[in-house]
Amino acid sequence: MEKTAVFAGSFSPFTKGHEDIIAKALPLFDKIIIAIGHNYQKKDAFTVEQRIHWISDLYAGEPRISVRAYTGLTTEFCRQEKARYLIRGVRNILDFSQEQEMADINQQLYPDLETMLFLASAQCRVISSSLVRELWSLGADYSPYLSYKLPDYQQ
Repeated sequence: MEKTAVFAGSFSPFTKGHEDIIAKALPLFDKIIIAIGHNYQKKDAFTVEQRIHWISDLYAGEPRISVRAYTGLTTEFCRQEKARYLIRGVRNILDFSQEQEMADINQQLYPDLETMLFLASAQCRVISSSLVRELWSLGADYSPYLSYKLPDYQQ
């Protein structure tokens, strides 16, 4: 049976911290779906199409990785994709606490889903999408945290 995992998030934008988690998870799975969730309550700085394009370009040479958008519950997306594993990254104790609670809820919603927590490498622990968005919006150098260039900021 193929080991399929989902790495779900808004990825607005997809940072080197996210890449770090993928690099750690990829040897363990036959297939990883990077799933871009849409939260109707949030105004994203980048379109889903932009995010799919950027992430797809990063992993163009890796056939085990695909990028998809979804709406609704992550557990339902995992069920539809027959994914038994959910990849999550952890930078600090606060992340761990939140991820533990979410893993418990997800297990109730989809008992066959196992959440796999991956610790961020030391150099990636300070990286967050919100940090990158702030630097980008202020015209500061965000390049140490991304592997691609964002479009110019439009107010």
